[in-house]
Amino acid sequence: MTDAQPGRPTENAMRRALKRARDGVALDTAEAAVLLQARGEQLRDLSASAARVRDAGLEAAGRPGVITYSKKVFIPLTRLCRDRCHYCTFVTVPGKLRREGHGMYLSPDEVVEVARQGAALGCKEALFTLGDRPEDRWPEAREWLDAHGYDDTLAYVRAMAIRVLEETGLLPHLNPGVMSWTDLQRLKPVAPSLGMMLETTATRLWSEPGGPHHGSPDKEPAVRLRVLEDAGRSNVPFTTGVLIGIGESYEERADALFQLRRIQRQYQSIQEVIVQNFRAKPDTAMRAMPDAELEELAACIAVARHILGPAARIQAPPNLVDAEYALIVGAGIDDWGGVSPLTPDHVNPERPWPHIDQLAERTRESGFELRERLTVYPEFIARGEPWLDPRLLPHVRALADPETGLAREDALPEGLPWQEPDEGFTATGRTDLHRTIDTEGRTGDRRADFDAVYGDWEALREQAAPGMVPQRIDSDVREALAQAADDPTRLSDDQALALLHADGPALDALCSIADDLRRATVGDEVTYIVTRNINFTNVCYTGCRFCAFAQRRTDADAYTLSLDQVADRAAQAWEVGATEVCMQGGIHPDLPGTAYFDIARAVKERVPGMHVHAFSPMEVVNGASRTGLSIRDWLTAAKEAGLDSIPGTAAEILDDEVRWVLTKGKLPAADWIEVVRTAHELGLRSSSTMMYGHVDQPRHWLGHFRTLAAIQQETGGFTEFVTLPFIHTNAPVYLAGIARPGPTTRDNRAVTAMARVLLHPHITNIQTSWVKLGAEGAAEMLRSGANDLGGTLMEETISRMAGSRYGSYRSIEDLRAIATLAGRPARPRPTLYGEVPAARVAAAEASDGHLPELLPLAD
Repeated sequence: MTDAQPGRPTENAMRRALKRARDGVALDTAEAAVLLQARGEQLRDLSASAARVRDAGLEAAGRPGVITYSKKVFIPLTRLCRDRCHYCTFVTVPGKLRREGHGMYLSPDEVVEVARQGAALGCKEALFTLGDRPEDRWPEAREWLDAHGYDDTLAYVRAMAIRVLEETGLLPHLNPGVMSWTDLQRLKPVAPSLGMMLETTATRLWSEPGGPHHGSPDKEPAVRLRVLEDAGRSNVPFTTGVLIGIGESYEERADALFQLRRIQRQYQSIQEVIVQNFRAKPDTAMRAMPDAELEELAACIAVARHILGPAARIQAPPNLVDAEYALIVGAGIDDWGGVSPLTPDHVNPERPWPHIDQLAERTRESGFELRERLTVYPEFIARGEPWLDPRLLPHVRALADPETGLAREDALPEGLPWQEPDEGFTATGRTDLHRTIDTEGRTGDRRADFDAVYGDWEALREQAAPGMVPQRIDSDVREALAQAADDPTRLSDDQALALLHADGPALDALCSIADDLRRATVGDEVTYIVTRNINFTNVCYTGCRFCAFAQRRTDADAYTLSLDQVADRAAQAWEVGATEVCMQGGIHPDLPGTAYFDIARAVKERVPGMHVHAFSPMEVVNGASRTGLSIRDWLTAAKEAGLDSIPGTAAEILDDEVRWVLTKGKLPAADWIEVVRTAHELGLRSSSTMMYGHVDQPRHWLGHFRTLAAIQQETGGFTEFVTLPFIHTNAPVYLAGIARPGPTTRDNRAVTAMARVLLHPHITNIQTSWVKLGAEGAAEMLRSGANDLGGTLMEETISRMAGSRYGSYRSIEDLRAIATLAGRPARPRPTLYGEVPAARVAAAEASDGHLPELLPLAD
């Protein structure tokens, strides 16, 4: 045995790693780092096993022996950027642009002209590349956007993508850099695919002075990984990759590949992984850095293939491989990326694209056929919803081969309208579910795409495990009880956690303290509201793992109401004394962002006096992203259409550690907070909620309470806090064996009591849920600090679909009986509390007990 050269693996280590690769055994990071250093005969051995993995994947995909590429044009929308990458020549400064006679951004006409020329040459992809948020660094960029009427660079990207779709038919692929979850919602409807290179997970290359990414806020690896995760949560076909040779170690290079595997395993959203080699450029800080050698590139491709597996699509840019096509094909790629017959590679302008005929010939020499694909890969076209927005489907279908999902190579793109689907508010499906859920029940215990829509269950189980570990509590419960009784506003976090864990006599004492605090704050009267729930659709692809309400459009229990049906149900509710309709629905891909305005307007036109309490923060973000409006402007328009207040649902637990286990694609906690704050600033009050008893722990409840209290101190906009015990029976996350079976009675009492204690004196109304707890359970919560029973509901499908056993309707007499069980009087209240008009009270009293006969609607 010979010793390894300095920094090189031993021969034994290489031999062992190569054998594991040949045998198809899963590699670890150390073994991958060894294989990344394979050269010569070792590289040929590694590439041979990687090629076998690639070939098996192509066979499974139905295109054996095929390497793909995309025929594209390159649209450099702006070369300004707020980052300072030390190897980049794409980015420039405003002064240089002016001297060269260029604007800060390409003009709309310039964008469309490039795309039009590409369409004439048969290109099908418009690759938008640009710097990250240049307006944050350059006043000239901000001035240009203001002068042209755009809030930010991404608003301009969105507008130009729509113009390209409508005027040329090219399919946009957007590379705007780091995007937030909300940004992804804005851009997904205008582009079949998006992308951002991960590049590296070596944080030191970003954090340490002299590193290639130092001074570049968007190159922090944690930030870029979050983008990839948010893209997965949002069901966006996403392109990413690694940039090798910028100073990372082999271990760090391997770690980047394993991070990509982790994200792909969890979300199945990465459509391709680019392995790109660093090339030094003059006039950059890294001009003296040696290029990544082609054998180093080939080794990384081969290791990526082994780590990412046969289903991964792995790409190497053909203009960066110095004509060593056979070496790169042999290492395991199955795609050459975008190649343009029109525009240069603006990121690597010194390296022209190969002619497509030449690329096809060189690919053929390696034993493969070159086939054109679209910017979105065939696998995602086949998946359909929710991966492609309905507004993009006509554009994609016009260019895709219906059998293979690859490009129709003879197709010339033509502009098509980018518009909402025609279906809109057409009544479809099981529109009587609000009534028959109590008589006939649901068709099955889970939706048909259970194994796909929520992500990888095994990966989720691993992700959930750390957050479900109980926390040791050392604080003195007696001391905490004394503080809660004396002045609950001075409870420390440790004391609050001790009380959230209280049981036995300590829990009894806590509930007594909360009940005394309730009496001193709002008195003894139990309030309730005569209201009707209207869930206008249950078609949804968000992938909330706790939700049994959401259905695919083709599922037996799926439905969508027409606007007339929504208005009819509101009118029925008014006739029997309701003062409010509470309206929420699934995130239906066919409903336009303006649909919410239409719903509010339809109710107000039919019943002008009805309070419209509608649209969760998730629906608000969906509406804003679909219309291209800001959250503030969308809420303003909704208010003008008739919206009076919003439900504070979609909160679940305002802690992303828990949130990303509970839901695949719902809005992050920060976005929920932004929507609620904005609504309050506009005079739209809201409720607040917490769903608990699933994969959470008391420390998460505490954080949630503290967040709500802070918002209320700032805005004063919350009307109440609603406890929402998790209903487990049909919840996917429970059926998958991850969540526990809902909260215990101890949990319910502790949460209700601590809501009263921790939210005092900011949120004074604490609501319990009879639909989730039943009459006895709700009465117990009224003795534990709650003062409100919520509404009559008249219809309730969300909890019932999840498995609640307590029906969909309670009469006024029923609600009074629950209050009586708690030894308390009851009175009606409107949405914003206060007094109910006498005429409404009389109408409700006259109809009470006859309500169920009024509910069914003739379709």
